[in-house]
Amino acid sequence: MAGVPPDDRTPAQGPVAVVNPDASPQEEVTIVDEKNTVLGSALRAVMRRDGLIHRASYVLVLNSRGQLFVQERTLTKDIFPGYLDLCAGGVVLAGESYEESALRELDEELGVRGAGLTFLFDFYGEYLGQRVWGGAFSCTADGPFILQPEEVSGGSFHSMDAVVRMIEEKPCTPDSVYVLRRYLKDRGVRPDREKT
Repeated sequence: MAGVPPDDRTPAQGPVAVVNPDASPQEEVTIVDEKNTVLGSALRAVMRRDGLIHRASYVLVLNSRGQLFVQERTLTKDIFPGYLDLCAGGVVLAGESYEESALRELDEELGVRGAGLTFLFDFYGEYLGQRVWGGAFSCTADGPFILQPEEVSGGSFHSMDAVVRMIEEKPCTPDSVYVLRRYLKDRGVRPDREKT
């Protein structure tokens, strides 16, 4: 995944980047090969432990003013606990499409129902021994949101310039950073922090 740091360093004040299969919910997730062809399914804990290639959905949640909703992940998450997440989303369950996963995750994490999704792109990424084919989307939702307490400890909207500063200063999930950077690049947007 372009844009992901070559190691798993975090800012000194931030949480440690970890994968904890024992914290994984008991759910069957879609397992794919290097070409994103479905091979079957496995328990999420097995996927995490064995580094099986899986699918995940990512949704940039923008409000009507163009600000991005940034989530604070709980400390009990099975990967990147305590990090900021620039996307709603998660693993694609067995039998789900990327879009179905994105809509389910929006509902579970934020209480957003019936959001109109815009497909952005597919991508492949590797980090912390995890391998994922991602489906990226965006949607517009102004809130208020009903946060899922098991996964989201907080969140708020921020300007793109503020989010770019956050990425530099606070630990953010690398896959969501990639999604945002590619989204901005594809639109020719350069937040103030990146202008030269």
